[in-house]
Amino acid sequence: MAKGMFVDTSICTGCKACQVACKEWNGLDAEPSHFKQEAGMPYPVAFNFTGNSYDNTGALSATDWRHVLFIEQINYRRTSSRWLFMSDSCKHCTDAACLNVCPVEAIERTDLGNVVVRQDKCVGMRLCNKACPYGVVKYSEKTRTSHKCTLCNDRIHNGLGTACAKACPTGSILFGEVPELKAKADARLAKLRALGDAKANIYGYTEAGGLKVFYLLLDNPAVYGLPDNPVIPQRKRFSALGSKLGVLMAGMVALIGFRERGVSKQPGGTETD
Repeated sequence: MAKGMFVDTSICTGCKACQVACKEWNGLDAEPSHFKQEAGMPYPVAFNFTGNSYDNTGALSATDWRHVLFIEQINYRRTSSRWLFMSDSCKHCTDAACLNVCPVEAIERTDLGNVVVRQDKCVGMRLCNKACPYGVVKYSEKTRTSHKCTLCNDRIHNGLGTACAKACPTGSILFGEVPELKAKADARLAKLRALGDAKANIYGYTEAGGLKVFYLLLDNPAVYGLPDNPVIPQRKRFSALGSKLGVLMAGMVALIGFRERGVSKQPGGTETD
């Protein structure tokens, strides 16, 4: 049975516990572009203040697999306002664009339905980065491969839930079997509608063939930066010759990448025998 997550944004408080849990469990480094070394300081100093409310992450990256959005809505007279929060991550699409375009089949779907990037097979061509309609998959200059949320692949294959769902103090992130999560989502949506929240909607039932990570939103998807109709490139069918050429090109890219990694490890960036 496919596993997934239901993210109820109506009870998210923006605490970022999910971001911290994701970093800790997956051993993710701090995002390099978020820090700089200041003279006289023994450690890097954060400087990526986005100016967008309390959002200090800005976007998903190769080392930020979860991103909490802070959306402030204030009317033109500034007489009323509200905050919308959303804990965002990979959607683990049923029709996954990243998987469709990978020429070396480094991106796979497991028996539980989650989509993972095989680091031992990825050659860093970045086609998946461009194909993802949600801007999830990101390239790392450090590893020269692409990275994204795995839906805690190691945890869920050992009978555990995802780290983010485990850490969420309000139950905004729920992990489980997709049909059961959809039943909970439908019940929650019906309750909000009964309370008069006409804009409440569920995103992810049909988009990209159906998302394994879907959301209950309090406004239109575009408000949260989600496309109404995500464009999903399909797997291309190559001729036998085309397939061989594609594999050859991927091999050359991998060889160059491995060579560059070896060079970068030498003192001063010079190659030694």
